[in-house]
Amino acid sequence: MSNDHYQILLGSASPRRRELLAGLDIPFTAISIDADETFPSDLRAGDIPIYISRAKARAYEPSLRPGQLLITADTIVWCDNQMLGKPHDEDDAFAMLRLLSGKTHQVYTAVTFAEKKSPDTNHQSPIVLSTLVDCTDVTFKELTDDEIRYYIRKYRPLDKAGAYGIQEWIGYVACTKLDGSYFNVMGFPVHSVYAELKKRGVV
Repeated sequence: MSNDHYQILLGSASPRRRELLAGLDIPFTAISIDADETFPSDLRAGDIPIYISRAKARAYEPSLRPGQLLITADTIVWCDNQMLGKPHDEDDAFAMLRLLSGKTHQVYTAVTFAEKKSPDTNHQSPIVLSTLVDCTDVTFKELTDDEIRYYIRKYRPLDKAGAYGIQEWIGYVACTKLDGSYFNVMGFPVHSVYAELKKRGVV
């Protein structure tokens, strides 16, 4: 699809997010953003990725120009009142998957859209942020320790929230029920992103 309204920037190094946005047939440029992803300890569930996705957008604020639309995102897994981000190592990945085994958990992805309006009288261009959050319930069957170790050893899911990729082997064998967007579990709720871009006249 053509886009005459904005130059769209996807602020993500994730190949999955880049692939999913490309699937909307909207031209964009992928960039990497170095942002502080720590968050206040009192945040819970979907408020965590909202905070982090907005922090990513603010980290790029000095480089953002009017006419550009920056998209940033963050995904977490929430289980037993605990936040599961990316595992630190294989032992951490094992502990996460053991926690998810035989339970229903939530995957939250927040997507922030950032733009700058025309400079005001002080020649400043304030950044304007808009954030959406999507939630999917995912149910896993009971996993054996051998299954967990096999998945970690072969697929190395250390770059994935909750230590798993739904599109990989573990999704085939463990996911027994999914309520919500499959692509949200992959880290990018493309249906919501498309709706927001359409509202903005991008598509």
